[in-house]
Amino acid sequence: MPYFAAGSRKIYQRCLIEADTIKTNMENQTYVLKNVLLETGFEYEGDEAKGTKTALFCIEVDKGKIANIKPNDLNINGVDAKGRLMLPAFKDMHAHLDKMLFGLPWQAVSAKRRTVKDMIAYEQKMIPEWLKTSVERTEKMIDFLHSYGTHFIRSHFNIEPTSRLDSLYHLEEALQNKKETLDAELVAFPQHGIYYTQTEPLLKEVARMDSVTFIGGVDPYSIDGSIEKPMELITQLALDNNKGIDIHLHERGESGIKTIEFLIDKALENPGLKGKTYVSHAFALGHLSAAETEKIAERLAGAGVGIVSSVPFWGTIMPIPTLRKYGVEVLVGNDNIQDHWSTFGSGNMLQKAHLIAELYGYTTEWELSRTLAFATRYVLPLDDHGSQQWPKVGDNADAVLLDASCSAEAVARISPVKSLIHKGNIVF
Repeated sequence: MPYFAAGSRKIYQRCLIEADTIKTNMENQTYVLKNVLLETGFEYEGDEAKGTKTALFCIEVDKGKIANIKPNDLNINGVDAKGRLMLPAFKDMHAHLDKMLFGLPWQAVSAKRRTVKDMIAYEQKMIPEWLKTSVERTEKMIDFLHSYGTHFIRSHFNIEPTSRLDSLYHLEEALQNKKETLDAELVAFPQHGIYYTQTEPLLKEVARMDSVTFIGGVDPYSIDGSIEKPMELITQLALDNNKGIDIHLHERGESGIKTIEFLIDKALENPGLKGKTYVSHAFALGHLSAAETEKIAERLAGAGVGIVSSVPFWGTIMPIPTLRKYGVEVLVGNDNIQDHWSTFGSGNMLQKAHLIAELYGYTTEWELSRTLAFATRYVLPLDDHGSQQWPKVGDNADAVLLDASCSAEAVARISPVKSLIHKGNIVF
């Protein structure tokens, strides 16, 4: 049981009971969605997909799963989807729910804080104040992300001597209160450096916790003065505790590439890390020659090391097409949403997919429909050949309903989300 301030433990326990009751009641619901628009295939002109075929269906949901898919029946008693397009619900694979400024007065980024160490000093000053309202504000942020169709979040949480374990505990409380509408996985993030602020004992403590899925890190060379020392600790904690790895790497140039190569080598030496190791941001990859990019993309794919990107474009264009060509798993997240690190960040995963399409010139029906994968973690209604693959009976009932005629239009026009369903629970 997490530690909370005096008097809060009983409140937390009550929240657990109430949330479990709500989740049980909602997940046991059986209902039918009628007038649901689903993609059924591509319309071809020669060998080019010139459009997307769709049809209306009735979808039965039972105990959080899709129980049946039938031709549309207007006379059936059910929830009317009004002909809206159903797509897989969205996943934000890089967020910081524990320290957004959402819910506080507007604040743009300060010109006085330019380096990561500037930010560390600022956070050490502000975290005690932010923690006072972090549970309530995190829940509001989750509601905000829901409004854009997000039902799953990988969230980093600060672990450092200023907040100690409180950032984690507050985040866990907020997630517990939202468990019927959101799934999440947590990354222990030593934002202030592992050795720069003596965070090693705390990181070792949280690495043993069941609620923590990944061990994180940040810019080992520029913050801790060494690549090997902090990265050896991170990888060993992951191996010892059966965790994944997801590190922040803003460093460009030689130190950034060496850190990526270090993780590749560790994953090749330890098969248990394959498919569970990620580099967030990895800006160094955006400053290589074409030949160098191809070489490291091939190595990343062979080691099962993925890249998590917020799709930056101010001075750094990430080589996402090359990474995907070699089979590197590229995950996408919003990262900053009204915080002290960035003025920008909409919270809209469909907008991220749109940005990728615009940056890399994905303009055709087929390309736009494939780009939706960055918002859904590669769950798509149609496979590359146009065969219908989602939804299927037995799938989790995780979906959004949008005002769009097909995936390609949804990505191109950032179509508004009108409804979100999470494990059968109609969130809105």
